[in-house]
Amino acid sequence: MLIAGIDYSLTSPSICVFNSEEAFCFKRCAFYFLSDVKKNQKLFMNNIKGEAFHDWNSDFSRYENISDWAMDYLIGCEQVAIEGYAFGAKGKVFHIAENTGVLKYRLHQTGIPVEVIPPSAVKKQASGKGNANKEEMYKAFLKETFVNLQNVISPGKKDIGNPVSDIVDSYFICKALYLKLKGLK
Repeated sequence: MLIAGIDYSLTSPSICVFNSEEAFCFKRCAFYFLSDVKKNQKLFMNNIKGEAFHDWNSDFSRYENISDWAMDYLIGCEQVAIEGYAFGAKGKVFHIAENTGVLKYRLHQTGIPVEVIPPSAVKKQASGKGNANKEEMYKAFLKETFVNLQNVISPGKKDIGNPVSDIVDSYFICKALYLKLKGLK
């Protein structure tokens, strides 16, 4: 049974797809993300593929393009999990909600069930802290997987940013769904 964890956003969405019949681990996951950074758009390593955003001329065409990209990787999944909204979020919160709503609608239309997992639950399961920041989430990822994404994707960069933090989040969202489906969490 294919499952997916989605860290969905307007600027750096990431998807982690996994066959839940196997034991959960990074190497068995397939990751996909969008980026507006040229070097990341061509990133393709073992199980991680970065792509460029398609051109858009309105908010709706932007949401449609991102959901088209996501649906290409989600078709065949029997269950997906998406991180819920952060209630303390600032900025274009309505745009974020509209973008996410388009994806949720398309998943509903194709019959793929969506589990919404609160951000604090993802963070707590990953790091032990419900309010973990990007660095703490990355440390938990590194401790669990021994995969130094920062050195591979953003060598020389000190702060954990996109797409590294998005891949990490999609990994832990997918893992949370896996644990739930297995009755382990």
